[in-house]
Amino acid sequence: MEGILWKWTNYWNGWQTRWFVLENGILSYYKSQEEVSQGCKGSVKVSVCQINVNNIDSTRLDLVIPGQQHMYLKAPSPQDRQKWLVALGSAKACVASKSDQKVTGFGETNSLSHKKSELRLYCDLMMQQVHEVRSAVTTDGVPDTQKLDDASSLLTATCDTFIRTLEDIMKQANGVGASTFDMPLPNILPKNNCPNKPPRQSLQRTVSQQDTR
Repeated sequence: MEGILWKWTNYWNGWQTRWFVLENGILSYYKSQEEVSQGCKGSVKVSVCQINVNNIDSTRLDLVIPGQQHMYLKAPSPQDRQKWLVALGSAKACVASKSDQKVTGFGETNSLSHKKSELRLYCDLMMQQVHEVRSAVTTDGVPDTQKLDDASSLLTATCDTFIRTLEDIMKQANGVGASTFDMPLPNILPKNNCPNKPPRQSLQRTVSQQDTR
């Protein structure tokens, strides 16, 4: 998958458009589509990232390598963010399924663990979209038809993806002899992320590095 996303650079430059390419479990970004042949400005392995849904901005998604790196991104629309989240979640699980299939101490394969992480991502996304459907219905007592249609379409797509992922998990769980499955709990509490600016601590780090890539 490839396309334009906005990437947070620093306070001086703010959000800048970049051309992103997701291929073979690697998310790379370039200054523009025309400069792809000149090499990427940066890249990250999806398998080591936490993929977070922003609970305030329906176009935001955050990639986090715990203790190392934060990448704050914005899609052109909620529909585009949906596509990127599904693609990133699937890529992360796919890389895990091709990796070492050793069983952990909890009786799970690495692939199953990553699939459950993918399921939590979709669960968070569904909760946000349910809230958007409710807000479209209760706006000033009069339903916003267009907003309701858009929100319902996104929710339907997320539910379909959630069910497919859940089916994959159940198959893998049966394969390793797991007798129980813990349903991931949705993250329904709003995060302290501003819709237009990342958390202050991370921004201070970014400014000090003057990341304009």
